[in-house]
Amino acid sequence: MNRVIRAEDLTQFVSHVFISVGFKPDVALIAAKVLVEADLRGIESHGVGRLHGYLRQVREGIIKPDFTPFIERERTTTAILNGDKGLGLYNTGYACNIAIEKAKAHGSGWVAIKNSSHFGIAMAHAKKAIEHNMIAMVMTNASPLVAPAGGNDRMLGTNPICVCIPAGEQEPFILDMATTVVANGKLEVAKRKGEDIPIGYAQTKDGQDTTSANALIDGGTMLPLGSSLAHSSYKGYGLASWVDIFTGVLSGANFGPWVPPFVPFLGHDMERVGEGLGHFIGVWNIDAFMDVPQFKARMDKWILAFKNSQPNKGIERVLIPGEIEANLAAKRQSEGIPVHESVVANLEEIATAQNLTINWK
Repeated sequence: MNRVIRAEDLTQFVSHVFISVGFKPDVALIAAKVLVEADLRGIESHGVGRLHGYLRQVREGIIKPDFTPFIERERTTTAILNGDKGLGLYNTGYACNIAIEKAKAHGSGWVAIKNSSHFGIAMAHAKKAIEHNMIAMVMTNASPLVAPAGGNDRMLGTNPICVCIPAGEQEPFILDMATTVVANGKLEVAKRKGEDIPIGYAQTKDGQDTTSANALIDGGTMLPLGSSLAHSSYKGYGLASWVDIFTGVLSGANFGPWVPPFVPFLGHDMERVGEGLGHFIGVWNIDAFMDVPQFKARMDKWILAFKNSQPNKGIERVLIPGEIEANLAAKRQSEGIPVHESVVANLEEIATAQNLTINWK
């Protein structure tokens, strides 16, 4: 069962929750918008259902409400941003703005972030560049829940990569993908709904196939994109490793199995090799390569070529990355967001604990 709630009401409520635990109003609003955007786009694995996770990390001292991100090292087109143990939901957008300004002046901007935390859906940050006629790439490392190809130890996170590219008359190209078969949140959603997961999402602690949504809690691991060696899981492993090196090794954050987890069942009393969670951002100014109208016209032609290509039997039309989510977001912005009753109940518990009023029916 779902409860339909207006995006504006959810945003206001989540913002008030963040303020109630000590975050500044502007930080709280930005963080709330990132979480609600996930639900608008149908990515409920990263939406308001994860609010309690951020609050838990505040209580545990992993996230600091009175944080102030600052540049620790800088060159003309590059920077290291120290997130000051703050919200990745805010730090990443802050870093994107730095990268955008560098790209305006020099053609490209690159910012690595350390000492941060879980940043929600990557596209919520990367899309900032589109407003400036720029291309952005955003990535992060994450809780060590993923086995390397052919392995069984928890060595990597789901380590998503997002690329946002503007177009003209067409919707922007938005690729936002985990380097695992699915994001960890998909297992959380399946558990919430009492459903099994498909074979290939995860394996047991003994390396066997499983359909249990509790696979990770029971000691298992998630699988890299490809699932098995026979289906090229080494490619997903390679992508996840690239993300981990850029976001963790290069930034000065933790990396690999030492990344501080967002999920509670892993615990936090492990060795650390850096500061907090790491992110990485690259922004390219289209004008540094060609005139913006020319590029957008070429992107429109590229997009339409794929949309008009021959679909497989039973498929209505070939879709562009990000198209499904953009259409759903427009629909939910108008009609409201269906929120699972278990998530609504959790939000109501948070409201009671923080002495807040809920403004939806």
